[in-house]
Amino acid sequence: MSWLPHSPANPNPVRIADFSPVFRFPTGMIEIVRGEHDTGPPPRRDHPVLTLLRHDLPASLVVFLVAVPLSLGIALAAGAPLLAGLISAVVGGLVASLLGGSPLQVSGPSAALTVVLADTISTYGWAVTCAITVGAGLLQILFGLTRVARAALAISPAIVHGLLAGIGVTIVLGQLHVVLGGRAQGSAVANLLALPGQIVGHHDQAVLIGVLTVAILVAWPKMPAAVRKVPGPLAAITVATGLSVVTGMTLPRIDLPGSLPSLSLVPQLPGGGWAGAGVAMVTIALIASLESLLSAVSVDKLRGGKRTDLDRELIGQGAANVAAGALGGLPVTGVIVRSMTNYEAGARTRASAILHCCWILAFCLLLTGVLRYIPLAALAGLLVYVGAKLVNLPALKEVLRHGDIAVYAVTVAGAVAVNLLTGVAAGVLLALVFMLRRMVYSGVHVEAGDGRARVVIEGALTFLSVPRLTKVLAEVPARADVTLELLVDYLDHAAFDCLRDWQQAYTRAGGTVTVDEIGHPWFQRGSSGEPTVRRSVAARVVPRWLAPWSQWQAEHTVVPGQRTGSPLGRGASEFQRRTAPLLRDTLSGLAHGQQPHTLFLTCGDARIVPNLITTSGPGDLFTVRNIGNLVPTASDGSDSSVGAAIEYAVGVLKVPEIVVCGHSSCGAMKALLGQAPEGMAQLGSWLRHGEPSLRRRAAEAPLLLDGRRPAAEADQLALHNVVQQLDHLRRYPVVAAALARGELTLTGMYFDVGAAQVSLLDAAGRDFVPAGAATH
Repeated sequence: MSWLPHSPANPNPVRIADFSPVFRFPTGMIEIVRGEHDTGPPPRRDHPVLTLLRHDLPASLVVFLVAVPLSLGIALAAGAPLLAGLISAVVGGLVASLLGGSPLQVSGPSAALTVVLADTISTYGWAVTCAITVGAGLLQILFGLTRVARAALAISPAIVHGLLAGIGVTIVLGQLHVVLGGRAQGSAVANLLALPGQIVGHHDQAVLIGVLTVAILVAWPKMPAAVRKVPGPLAAITVATGLSVVTGMTLPRIDLPGSLPSLSLVPQLPGGGWAGAGVAMVTIALIASLESLLSAVSVDKLRGGKRTDLDRELIGQGAANVAAGALGGLPVTGVIVRSMTNYEAGARTRASAILHCCWILAFCLLLTGVLRYIPLAALAGLLVYVGAKLVNLPALKEVLRHGDIAVYAVTVAGAVAVNLLTGVAAGVLLALVFMLRRMVYSGVHVEAGDGRARVVIEGALTFLSVPRLTKVLAEVPARADVTLELLVDYLDHAAFDCLRDWQQAYTRAGGTVTVDEIGHPWFQRGSSGEPTVRRSVAARVVPRWLAPWSQWQAEHTVVPGQRTGSPLGRGASEFQRRTAPLLRDTLSGLAHGQQPHTLFLTCGDARIVPNLITTSGPGDLFTVRNIGNLVPTASDGSDSSVGAAIEYAVGVLKVPEIVVCGHSSCGAMKALLGQAPEGMAQLGSWLRHGEPSLRRRAAEAPLLLDGRRPAAEADQLALHNVVQQLDHLRRYPVVAAALARGELTLTGMYFDVGAAQVSLLDAAGRDFVPAGAATH
């Protein structure tokens, strides 16, 4: 979901729901269903017939022109009857479009399955391969009914891209032989070994046609936009075929029957080798399911709106494979190339995918003779290009960036050298090994000197880490003051016992060990007898940079290299060890100047931490603190420190915003109400700058905090005090000039300490509303 942002023209945020029409076919009628929406009038939409004519019909023609040559080429590469590619595109594509969960997904024969199909056809024959396709479809239906579709998305992207790359390399190695006028060998390795001889061997007219096809496909994306309206595959096949016909080339061409045979049940059960057939069935089902799901998710990311029902998509793809296999077609998947083409051509509903099947059928019935002119070398060139595109270089860069290149390489090598299932299995196994290594990683090192030592342990500390942990702990000098720093994500029983036993033994030997646990208190819980099986949601630990000293500094903590045992000294030491390395780059950029966004005027109260309550960092706030967040008037010359800060911030630093922040339970406000400590002349002299706030409180109606008046009078005064100090700011000439130029904004803020709630003064100046809901 996305939201229209708040603006003067759009006072109410409105959620943009999925208004794309969705076709349903419960009774053979077409019903248009509009997605839910929260507010506002219904969106303008075309009549269903207009949507069909304006968007889906033109898109279906584009997809049809892409699908025909691809379907024929995939059938050629798999060694299947060429007509099987068209049967799959029509029958399988139609069933998947009607029953699937993704309205813009286009299904048909896929290059990802050519390797498996080629091996299956050569082993069992075409009729048994059709039966295996039916079985794979039934498996997909089972996957969908058991709702395991989303589990397929848990496969590492490195394995998915490696699998596709392996398929692409295998296709390229095989079809290059056809392009060069030869025949593909029985395996990818054999193709690779025979390729040098094929390259230097005798070449005939097929080479010219194949190379021309590849060249057109490579150059097509760089053509003018008007030219690129014709799909690249169609243009390449048309030009190559036309050249071969005009010049009278004698080349192997597509061989189709004189007329389309009547559709009948083709599958035949294997006479033996059931185990191998079962493996092929599972392999086809897994690859087809994975590609279909990834294609559906990719289209979802583009179109937005309601996400695809992935389980329904699997059921639809399974039914499509049952139908395609039963009628003598290839296995089908949701194909990313056709689906993206469908979306980019402007399709709005599943009618586009349905119509593209109708155009293919009409083409087969009326123009079968045209197909017989297409040279096989042209289809091979198309497949070389498609296979090369499966080796996705941007995806490879992403895999490399995430450190999974070994998983990718193993998957590719297994898929090319052995088979696809072996490649996937090898990739999954290596990914699991890496995951285990990353999960159980623990960094342990010792820093020692001057009778002190610091043992730092990071990562997950499990029984697998105990041998290394024991070795490192043995290196700690005897009878030293040791700080054991634990930055662990998990601490299991074995590792806890190892640490506790070492701590006790080291202490008995005359040393001291202070456990400094950062993050979740695994060791502390184990020491107190609580289980350390899992991280407790209730036991939330405030990070040290957000927590007071008292919450993380032990009374007798000794930090190596620290001069004093004071909380400030320990805090400075903690900053130097942990925070400084993280901020060094940021601070180095601020070393020679500042350009803060906000002048932040607030009270000196220790409970107010400006950077914390504004989520800001170094260089963001130019902060001025005093008792009561008071701003003496510009005409009052008794104290010029605040005025100097204002002039410098606005006149020199050119800050675009000034914030005055008051807070609850303010001691200065209590003092103004008559609760001032006695004998403090300087405090009394300073607080006279707050007397205008007292007069404002007496003269004006109460201010509200989130729609309610604060119960404490001091808190009510604190609200009036913020408004009064904003008035004082406006009287400074430098502020008034910046406001007149529209270069400065004044903001009132109030922090309720007990509720940890920041509120902002609204535009009317009568109510402080919680941050996020403010309209100041």
